[in-house]
Amino acid sequence: MSWDIFVQDIPPDTQSVRDISDDYEPRPIGSRQSIIAAIQRIVPGAEFRDPSWGTLEGPTYSIEVNIGEQDPVTSFAFHVRGGDQAAYVVQDILRELGLRAFDPSSPSGIFDLASGSLDGLRKWREYRDSVVRGEGT
Repeated sequence: MSWDIFVQDIPPDTQSVRDISDDYEPRPIGSRQSIIAAIQRIVPGAEFRDPSWGTLEGPTYSIEVNIGEQDPVTSFAFHVRGGDQAAYVVQDILRELGLRAFDPSSPSGIFDLASGSLDGLRKWREYRDSVVRGEGT
């Protein structure tokens, strides 16, 4: 179980998923190697033995990065587990790449720590903890 963030070419002026026209065609976002290199600049210990799937481990978080087999890459996902620091790591990677991402848990559907994404991570943790304790399914 993870908090999932989906990266792709999102128009820069988009404030909400509702702002994206139905005929919008996202462009490729880069080569797998350039995406991996950017991630490793932010998280030097990021492990990509398999270039389609990486792991980032921090003291309070674990993030899996599903880049996939396609090159150039059109989208990829972060599968986040852990504390608030993980959201800031995702934010730093997105800034390094010059990209934006979808966050289904935020009110706008767009990853933005100032507009609800951090709350989404916290709500996911609450849900995960309740499932682990056997309180909800």
